[in-house]
Amino acid sequence: MNDAPLTYTYKRAGGCDIKADVYLPAVGGPRPVLLWIHGGALILGGRRDVRGHQQERYLDAGYTIVSIDYRLAPETKLPEIIDDIGDAFRWVRKSGPALFNADPKRIGVFGHSAGGYLTLMSGFCTDPHPQALVSFYGYGDLVGPWYSRPSPFYCQQPMVSEEEARSAVGTSPLSEGGGHNRGRFYLYCRQRGIWPKEISGRDPSADPEFFRTYCPEQNVDSAYPPTLLLHGDQDTDVPYELSVDMARALASAGEEHELITIPGGGHGFDWAQDAAASQAFERVLAFLARHLLPA
Repeated sequence: MNDAPLTYTYKRAGGCDIKADVYLPAVGGPRPVLLWIHGGALILGGRRDVRGHQQERYLDAGYTIVSIDYRLAPETKLPEIIDDIGDAFRWVRKSGPALFNADPKRIGVFGHSAGGYLTLMSGFCTDPHPQALVSFYGYGDLVGPWYSRPSPFYCQQPMVSEEEARSAVGTSPLSEGGGHNRGRFYLYCRQRGIWPKEISGRDPSADPEFFRTYCPEQNVDSAYPPTLLLHGDQDTDVPYELSVDMARALASAGEEHELITIPGGGHGFDWAQDAAASQAFERVLAFLARHLLPA
């Protein structure tokens, strides 16, 4: 296993270099790819946030991991963020075989929180689709009350002023860095129920049709990939019901899926590496093996 990633710029847009880190397994030959999409409410985070203990297990199982950045909101809006995800897939398929011996016909996607949302988006906004999706506490809806109204949970915290929130972000596109202070902007958005508007530039109450394109739950069809959803039923950031609703949409379309519920699990339950999280991760590896590894 090579611990140091290979870093590539897979796209340049608006004067911003958008990068990917590639982690190679010890085994040779064309390898299936797991493309990891980081979380952070589309506002913060980066490609280096991939969980180390999970990364090791994926590499030991023989996968190449491609961890990508994308341009962050609110400086960049949702349509362009989704464009970055699509371009990352195209880059892996076109350049991955020569650069890092990727198998372009065996690509899975996984992500946490907003990365889980983008994982679910990749199930219909990329062509061809990935072979498997794993969403850790992601969401298939952007505009329900949980995001478009003030959050009771976040309103328990001291209110963030608009001045403080705006000072935490900028105007120029960026795809990495920016610091965790950007979390103050996210808190401000949740306390006022304006996250969908800030990350898209559109008001969901005035332009609901715009958001339909960006809600995976409303875009499941017969070509949607096999999907594994994992969610704690005590999540205070992304309600557990979001994964329940996504599972229901997949079931209605007759698509292969599974929902793993973590009793008592909160947001980021898999950081704990306790028995429940460990057992769930074994099921993740088994799911990916069924769809990406040879029999």
